[in-house]
Amino acid sequence: MSSDSALRRALARARDGKTLDVTEATVLLHARDGHLDTLLDHASRVRDAGLRAVGREGIITYSKKVFIPLTRLCRDRCGYCTFATAPHKLPAPFLSPDEVLEIARQGAAMGCKEALFTLGDRPEDRWHQAREWLDAHGYDDTLSYVRAMAIRVLEETGLLPHLNPGVLSWRDLQRLKPVAPSMGMMLETTSRRLYEEKGQPHYGSPDKDPAVRLRVLEDAGRSNVPFTTGILIGIGETVEDRAESIFAIRKVAREYGGVQEVIVQNFRAKPDTAMRGLPDADLQELAATIAVARLVLGPRVRLQAPPNLVDAEYELMIRAGIDDWGGVSPLTPDHVNPERPWPQIDELAARTRDAGFALRERLTIYPEYVRAGEPWLDPRLFAHVAALADPETGLAREDAVLEGRPWQEPDGGFAASGRVDLHVEVDTTGRTHDRRDDFDHVYGDWDALRERLGTVAAGTPSDVWQALRRAESDPAGLTDAEAVALLGADGEALDELAAIADGLRREAVGDDVTYVVNRNINFTNVCYTGCRFCAFAQRRTDADAYTLSLDQVADRAEEAWAAGATEVCMQGGIHPDLPGTAYFDIARAVKERTPDMHVHAFSPMEVINGASRTNLSIRDWLEAAKEAGVDSLPGTAAEILDDDVRWVLTKGKLPAKEWIEVITTAHRVGIPTTSTMMYGHVDNHLHWVRHIKLIRRLQEETGGFSEFVLLPFVHTSAPIYLAGVARPGPTAQENRAVHALARILLHGAIANIQCSWVKLQDDLCRQVLQGGVNDLGGTLMEETISRMAGSENGSYKTISELRAMVEVSGRPVRQRTTEYGVPSAERLAASAASDGVCQSVRKVLPLA
Repeated sequence: MSSDSALRRALARARDGKTLDVTEATVLLHARDGHLDTLLDHASRVRDAGLRAVGREGIITYSKKVFIPLTRLCRDRCGYCTFATAPHKLPAPFLSPDEVLEIARQGAAMGCKEALFTLGDRPEDRWHQAREWLDAHGYDDTLSYVRAMAIRVLEETGLLPHLNPGVLSWRDLQRLKPVAPSMGMMLETTSRRLYEEKGQPHYGSPDKDPAVRLRVLEDAGRSNVPFTTGILIGIGETVEDRAESIFAIRKVAREYGGVQEVIVQNFRAKPDTAMRGLPDADLQELAATIAVARLVLGPRVRLQAPPNLVDAEYELMIRAGIDDWGGVSPLTPDHVNPERPWPQIDELAARTRDAGFALRERLTIYPEYVRAGEPWLDPRLFAHVAALADPETGLAREDAVLEGRPWQEPDGGFAASGRVDLHVEVDTTGRTHDRRDDFDHVYGDWDALRERLGTVAAGTPSDVWQALRRAESDPAGLTDAEAVALLGADGEALDELAAIADGLRREAVGDDVTYVVNRNINFTNVCYTGCRFCAFAQRRTDADAYTLSLDQVADRAEEAWAAGATEVCMQGGIHPDLPGTAYFDIARAVKERTPDMHVHAFSPMEVINGASRTNLSIRDWLEAAKEAGVDSLPGTAAEILDDDVRWVLTKGKLPAKEWIEVITTAHRVGIPTTSTMMYGHVDNHLHWVRHIKLIRRLQEETGGFSEFVLLPFVHTSAPIYLAGVARPGPTAQENRAVHALARILLHGAIANIQCSWVKLQDDLCRQVLQGGVNDLGGTLMEETISRMAGSENGSYKTISELRAMVEVSGRPVRQRTTEYGVPSAERLAASAASDGVCQSVRKVLPLA
C-alpha cells in the first residue's frame, strides 16, 4: 500500500494539472475513501474540460448496437472466458449469412445503428471444423468471412459494423478498414507474467502476448483506423501492471491519434472457467482505475465503463471520469458477460441524468472522427455514416432511417482534377505552400515521435583501415562493424574506399555509364498514408492536389514513346477514391496506346493497397498486374527496411516484412524489380549497412533485382525536417561512402549500382561514378516527387546533359533498356532526335 503522504503528493500534482509518471499513477490507484473522493473530483474536472472542448458539455454517450457473435471458436485458452467454446457445443462453427443478417435486421428495426462483430482469434488455426467450414463456403480465412459479412450488413441493413476479430496484422487492417468505420481489441494488460507463467490466465494463448497486442494498436493508428481498446482489471495483474498498461495506451494514443475510446473493464468471475473461484474486482478499485486512466490519458480520450458490469454504481463511474457507456443492446445479450444483462436505455438515461448529465446516442465511430472524415473514414463508407450522423455534432441523428446502401468502389476516381500541370509548373511556379495546414496533427504527435527516435541504436564501428583491407580481400564478408567504419571513412581512406569500389564496378559491368530514356508519370498526388518525409502527398482539397485521367496517363506515355522512351515509370499517391482496379486500368491504358513500352510501375505500397482493395492475395494481384501489362516494379517504399526507423519516418506505410513479401513474390511470379534505399534522415550508419545486406540476402534467394538505387533524403520541404525531427540529408562524404559501400557489399549479387541525379548535384554524381556507380537512372522527363521536397536539380535531363556530366571522366556513356539491354536502332534514333525529353515538358526560355 502507498503511504498517506505519497497519496497526498500525487493528488496535489493531479489537482495542479501536472503530468503524472507511472509511479505516481500507481500510488493513486490505491486511493480509497476520502482520498478516492478527491481523486474522482480531479478526474471529473479533466473529463469536463475535454467535453467542453468538443462542444459536448454535460453529455455522456452510448452506442445502440446488436451483438453478432460470428464464431465462438478461438485458438486461445484464456482462463476467464466463457465466450470461447468447442465445436461440439455449437450447431455450426460460424453463424450463417442468414443468421447474421437476421440479427442485424432485427436490430435495425429496433433503431440500432451498430453491428458489433465479436469472434475468437483465428479459430481455423486450432479447430479443423472451422477450417472445413470456411473451405466449404469459399472463404480463405475467418477475416475474409468477416469482411464479406460486414459488407452485407452495410448493404442490406444500413447498420455500421464495428469489428472485434482479435489480433490483426497491418495488412489485415488494410483489408478491413474499407468495410468498417471502427474496430477494436482490448489490450487487457501489459503484464508478461500473466502470459508466460503456467497457471496464469493468458498462458497458452498466443494472441495475448502484450507485445503483439500493442503492435496491433500501433498498426491501427498507422492505418488511420478509429480504434477501441482498454484494460481488464482483477485478472491477477498487479497495480503496477495496471498503471503501466494505461501508460502504454497513452503512448499509442499520443503518437498516432487513433485511439477513439478506452474501456476500463472489471473482471467478473464466471462459472465453468478456470478463474471461477476468484473474487470480482472491487467497484471502488474500478473507480480509482477509471480516474487514474482519465488523468493519465487526458481530456481528449473518450473513457468508458460497461454499464452492465458496475451494478448500481453509475454515479460513481461518472464521477470517476467516464464520458461514455459503450455499446448497449436492446436486442442481444452481452455474449462475453452473458450473466450480466444490459440496462434498459431509459434506465441508463435516468441514472445518467441523476448524476447531472444527459445521455446521447453516438455511432460506432466517435464524433471527432466522423467530422474529420479522411483519412479516418474510408470513402466507401461515407454515405453509410452520413446517413446516420448529425453533420453538426457527429453524434447519431435522432431521425435517422436505417436502410441498406450499396458498398462499392467510389466512381469518378479517374476524372482529371486539380493541378495536372504540376510536373511542369514545379520548375517554374513551384509549390503553393511549404507545408500543409494540417501539419501539426496529421502526422501524429511530433513530441511522441522524438521520444521514439531516442531508442534507435547506432552500432560501434571498427578500425577503418582494417575494414579497407577486408573490403579488398572479401567484399561480401565485411562485418557490420567494419561496414559502419567504412561509412565513416574520409580523406585518404575515403579515396581508397572509392577506388576499391570502382575496381569491383569495372570487374562487374565494365566502364560504360548507362542511362535509360524514360518518363515518370505520377498519376495522382492525393494520399493519406501520412509519410512524414513526403512533401509530394496532398489532400484532395489542397491547392497542389491533382489526379490524371486514364487518357492523360496514356497521352503522356505516347508523348514519351515519340521522344524515344523505352520505359514509363508510374507511381502515385494512395488515393482513396481510385477504384481497386485502378492499377490494372493504368497499365492497360499505357499498353493499348504504346504496346512496346516497358511498364515499370507500382511500388510495394501500391501493390498492398491494390490487393487489399480487391481482396486478392499478393500473388494473385501481381499475376493480374502482369497480365494487365506491368513488366517490372520499382522497389521504392523501402526507405530503410528497419521498422524502428520506418515508424518514425512514416506513419502509415507498409512494414518492412510486407515490403519483403511483395518484392519476393513479384520475383517468384516473374516480375523483376529494382531495389532502393532512402537514407540520411532519422537513421544511422548501422541501418544503412543492415539494409544493404538484407537486399543482398533477398537477391541471393530470388535473383530478381535489376539494380540498387541510392536515394539521399531531400529535406527542404519534408514535414519531418520542418518539425525538427530529421537531419538535413546526408553529407557529401556520406554520399560518396555509401555508394562505394553498396558496390562492395552487393558485389557478386547485384551488378548495377545507380545514383540519383535528381537528388545529387552534378559534381557529386561525377564523384560517385568514380566510386562504384555505373548507372545514372533515366532522363525522367517529369520528376515531381523530389522537386516538391525541395530538390534543385530539375525535373529532367536531356541525353546531352547526361553525357556532359560524364564526359570529364573519360568513360563511355550508353543508352540502355530497363533490363540493361541495348535499345533498338529505331528507339535510339527517336531518342537522339528528341535528346531524350519530349517537347511538352521542356522549359520555355525567355526571349533575348
